[in-house]
Amino acid sequence: MIGREYEIERLEASLKTNESELIAVYGRRRIGKTYLIRSTYEKHICFEVTGLYDENKNKQLEVFHDELKRRSESFKKTKIPVNWHDAFEMLKTYIEQLKGSKKKIIFIDELPWLDTHKSDFLSYFGHFWNIFCEKRKDLIVIICGSAASYMVQNIIKDKGSLHARITYKLQLSPFSLYETKLFLEKKKDIKWEHYNILHLYIALGGIPHYLNKVRKGQNVVQNIQRLCFDSTGDLINEFKEIFESLFSHSTTHVKIIRELGKSQKGITREELIKNTHLTSTGNFTKSLEELEASGFITEYPNYGKKTHSLYRLSDEYSTFYLKYIEPNKKQGADFWKTMSQNQTYITWAGFNFETICLKHISQIK
Repeated sequence: MIGREYEIERLEASLKTNESELIAVYGRRRIGKTYLIRSTYEKHICFEVTGLYDENKNKQLEVFHDELKRRSESFKKTKIPVNWHDAFEMLKTYIEQLKGSKKKIIFIDELPWLDTHKSDFLSYFGHFWNIFCEKRKDLIVIICGSAASYMVQNIIKDKGSLHARITYKLQLSPFSLYETKLFLEKKKDIKWEHYNILHLYIALGGIPHYLNKVRKGQNVVQNIQRLCFDSTGDLINEFKEIFESLFSHSTTHVKIIRELGKSQKGITREELIKNTHLTSTGNFTKSLEELEASGFITEYPNYGKKTHSLYRLSDEYSTFYLKYIEPNKKQGADFWKTMSQNQTYITWAGFNFETICLKHISQIK
């Protein structure tokens, strides 16, 4: 695996403790959370369920039950549970059937999607952990979610049944430039000059899922053209999918992102409110916090001024999409070959290089 040394070390350490652990893993969509857990705990996962995007409670319970049937013959003839109380009771029964004292991994992926409206999922999950799991010494329960804001507010900062129950939390960030270089070399057998890697990073960022779509045999310009501008490009409509899947009411989030995309120097909160015609309410503040928790925007000090910090769009793909992909979806096969040599792009890329440098301050030091 490329990078993630700290995360892997921490996850592996949990296999050696003498107590059950509840681990929260979160980070933006396509960041590699599921891959990290499966790769690290491959031989130890005893139960794995993934929430269904935008589906109701009954569908979520159905996939939960399907996993129990797949794991144990004793559930083949059981009925789909009608609520989360019954579902977690069935999971308890399954765990009690497992033999051996080695750590057993219960992996609940995309947990925010399981927690549908009025389903009481979190209440029963908290009860499952507090009454059953915590009393044992052989369980590691991994809860994972792309909706970082949900994970922070409803799990990590929870004041209810999960209050102070998280053993530790792992927030996955995009690859750095160095990790991107390693990924291309080791995973894709692509050896590019630093300039070309930076060119790719400005367009795609360090998102492993995007980088995995880069093809050997095509140069950086050809790869960006194919992924971002060809009519069948994998990333041509990714922008819409990102925000619809992460935030249940994404209109405000997208307005903020679009406004920040117009400025390379950053915008104050007051300017954001004025320019987007939004109101300074709890919903606006929550949207800002959610975007920051998910890694799309970053708040920086406004140097030289005592108040009014600046917000900048820090997600490379979103920045590139708003500036170049969205306005140029029907420009033809050689569009990026021409545009990448245009002085307008070169100047724009220079400004975005500054944002990338801000992300790499620890490496630069």
